[in-house]
Amino acid sequence: MERTDLPMLTRPIRWSAATAAFQIEGARHADGRGRCIWDDWVDTEGKVIDGSTADPGPDSYHRWAEDVALAAGLGLDRYRFSLSWVRVMPDGRTVNPVGLDYYSRLVDALLEAGVTPFPTLYHWDLPVGFEAEGGWLSRDTAYRFAEYAGVVAEHLGDRVAHWYTVNEPAMTTLQGYGIGDLAPGRLMLFDALPTVHHQLLGHGLAARALRAAGAAEVGLANNHTRVLTALQTEADRAAADAYDVLHNRLFADPVLLGTYPDLSPFGALEMPVQGDDLEIISTAPDFYAINFYNPTTVGAPPADSPIPFDLLPTPGAPVTGFGPEWPILPDALRDLLLDFTARYRDVLPPLIISENGASFPEPDTAGPVDDADRIGYLDGHLRAVAEAIDGGADVAEYTVWSLLDNFEWADGYRQRFGLVHVDFADGTRTPKASYDWYRRVIAAHRGGQAR
Repeated sequence: MERTDLPMLTRPIRWSAATAAFQIEGARHADGRGRCIWDDWVDTEGKVIDGSTADPGPDSYHRWAEDVALAAGLGLDRYRFSLSWVRVMPDGRTVNPVGLDYYSRLVDALLEAGVTPFPTLYHWDLPVGFEAEGGWLSRDTAYRFAEYAGVVAEHLGDRVAHWYTVNEPAMTTLQGYGIGDLAPGRLMLFDALPTVHHQLLGHGLAARALRAAGAAEVGLANNHTRVLTALQTEADRAAADAYDVLHNRLFADPVLLGTYPDLSPFGALEMPVQGDDLEIISTAPDFYAINFYNPTTVGAPPADSPIPFDLLPTPGAPVTGFGPEWPILPDALRDLLLDFTARYRDVLPPLIISENGASFPEPDTAGPVDDADRIGYLDGHLRAVAEAIDGGADVAEYTVWSLLDNFEWADGYRQRFGLVHVDFADGTRTPKASYDWYRRVIAAHRGGQAR
């Protein structure tokens, strides 16, 4: 049953909602846009479960003004969106003024509406030419990314002061290069781990370019999970520790501590560190952003497994539209935030929840949606954030994924995360019950809180 009281935090934070370019813009062939690895993915038969191609999708490239109005209607402090690398630089190297103008109009409209733009430079849309040259396995991609950051900063830095660099490097490594169920679809297992270093190096180099252009806040957003141990056996604990290194510490330690954790559970491998790479990567971020959706239960692997852990269902937990793969356990977010606070206490900047949300089955056609399950999910996780703050976690911002129903990668249009329903047949936007709930949560916290 849905709670009637709103979750209340004991200190003011900022409120946000998020989208990503490939998932909402559509217009994949418009105005000089180039091809990214996700264009190749959706154009390959069988890669997307429902055969959808992300175009037109919500068609935000043409309907961006509606989305700005929806963000403003929530009362958001900030709107997190991403820039398409191949819309700005179609081949990754050559500037497309029309693409830059699109984002310039979006930024101006957000500012006029009183919503601070908080863009992400990279949300998985790597130019196909760079992937052909090695993608994130190549050190050169980090340098090309820094050049792209400089171009964007030059054109938008006079109005945009707050930036995310790279979104979810963990998922690019683990799913894109490790097991191949996201673009670019490589199956390399632990041979994919050099992509960690090159993404983090790209983050560090891009942060320097953004700060040189006057950015006030720069950080990256990573997917993190609370690792739960299936049974308290020595083998299960060792498996859980290994997975925590792979999913969490491998990405957080270099940024916050300037070092990589012990990688011996994954074989005799070394990260491709050169010169002052770790100094660049660990230049103090202005915030550390966490995308959180669900915990992960881990047990000891079968005897013939090539990996040192086994991912298991979380006993007794309700699930989202993804099923047992995405259990709902809000306390796991509280515990993750407190764990980060303890583990990185002396170096941890303010925390941002940069994505948090859930997908549930909903109708395809336009109309009212009473998404009580989503409200329950968000309510529980906001209460977990409140408990983490009371326990000492310095959480500065909370972001719902997503403002809109959108293209959910390999799952196409079968998973709906939005506060706003989108009829993909014609783009009609209809705020759901959760949109009004989140608007009321924000309004209830407004006293004394600056935008």
